[in-house]
Amino acid sequence: MLQTTRGIVFRTVKYSESSIIAKIYTETFGMQSFMVRGLRSKKSTLKQALFQPLNLVEIVAYHRANKEIQTLKEIKIAYPFSSIPFDIRKSTQVLFLNEVLNQVVREEEPNPGLFEFLFESFKHLENLDQNIGLFHKVFLIQLTQYLGFFPRDNYAEDFPYFILEEGSFSNLDGPASLVSEKPFGNYISMLIRTSVFDCHKVKIPGSDRNRLLEIILDYYRYHIPDLREFKSHKVLQQVLAS
Repeated sequence: MLQTTRGIVFRTVKYSESSIIAKIYTETFGMQSFMVRGLRSKKSTLKQALFQPLNLVEIVAYHRANKEIQTLKEIKIAYPFSSIPFDIRKSTQVLFLNEVLNQVVREEEPNPGLFEFLFESFKHLENLDQNIGLFHKVFLIQLTQYLGFFPRDNYAEDFPYFILEEGSFSNLDGPASLVSEKPFGNYISMLIRTSVFDCHKVKIPGSDRNRLLEIILDYYRYHIPDLREFKSHKVLQQVLAS
């Protein structure tokens, strides 16, 4: 049965000399794999550029429940990116966040709240023109609302330490692997209270930003133990520091 839905491209893998399988997180069906036949042939009416990571798309597909791979009939851009591909600060954030999302978004069932968060967040990144380098940090903290381990914001001057295990703040210092040092508890609290649409308002010293990202990734690793090592965030840190 033909179905139309919005989607977010997560990744593609080569299937044959002319075809690919595209992993797309859809609004209607959740995470789905789609066969795209003939894409790599000269006669194809589809362009590979449509399948760039985190492209926001609208698709028409033959969908059958419980089928492992669906068949894609049509695809078009739902919201075009004109700044992300050409702004290295944005494109490297997309590369990194795509690496994270491919590991942490696993559900095949639809999740309208998560889909809307992702779709609107990347629309906002496309139009963001201030404090671009903090977008991914706010995004990662806000994403945990949909992953089941959003931190509790009980930060105060006498509760300055962020406990990775509990996702809350304490007045007790502890092992570096479990507790983030000052002033990073304050930074984490700021990110908890900030939506991606207000990320340009956050003020965090450039000298502390790399360490803050490592703490956020440690928080992810603690709550999703089987995460593979991320590779692209080192490149991202170099780009944003230049």
